[in-house]
Amino acid sequence: MTAEWSALIARITIWALPVLIAVSFHEAAHGYVAKWLGDDTAERAGRLTLNPLAHIDPFGTILLPLILLMVGGVAFGYAKPVPVRFARLRHPRRDAALVALAGPGMNLLLALIATALLPIALVLPLWLSEWAQRMLQIMVFFNCVIAVFNMMPIPPLDGGRVAVAVLPLTFARPLARVEPYGMMVILGLFFLLPMLSAMGGLGLDPARVLIFEPSIRMASGLLGLVGAT
Repeated sequence: MTAEWSALIARITIWALPVLIAVSFHEAAHGYVAKWLGDDTAERAGRLTLNPLAHIDPFGTILLPLILLMVGGVAFGYAKPVPVRFARLRHPRRDAALVALAGPGMNLLLALIATALLPIALVLPLWLSEWAQRMLQIMVFFNCVIAVFNMMPIPPLDGGRVAVAVLPLTFARPLARVEPYGMMVILGLFFLLPMLSAMGGLGLDPARVLIFEPSIRMASGLLGLVGAT
């Protein structure tokens, strides 16, 4: 096995666990909070579980992160959305915001847990300690990325659903109508626009400014609490 393949496999292993945990726990959190607030749709669909196998999307959870790693980028992924029937919630508008916030809230909790585990990784045997430290640092960063990205105020992202729930109806209704086209807006803003701007030498990169830079600052702040970088 070449050094390049060894490095790639090592890179995949330290990213795989953070990605699986982050996206699976994110979706499960939506389902648990929805059930607590009156909607058991996720439970009846078999999605009220922390088992990653129930939440894996073949492309978003496996292929996309793998492709990004192989081309030298940062792994990014998503899981299958947990089904929620907002009309079944006890207070649909308010509770829809709470269900939406549960996902990013879980990611921030996971980032805190990973930060707290870093000092323990330092006392592990050297061969395991280096892997564990790197994996936990990536878990902190990746969960910050998922939290920040999902709080963008674009439906169907969680931040968009929170905005629809808390804005006056005059603004909430037009924003809610964006949801069927939201993924196209996201793809255009964060992927197509950087590609086109790079071709034109403009260097526009909303993902770097709106997602990665805030995530790096957030992760650095958490890691700084335990003296890690």
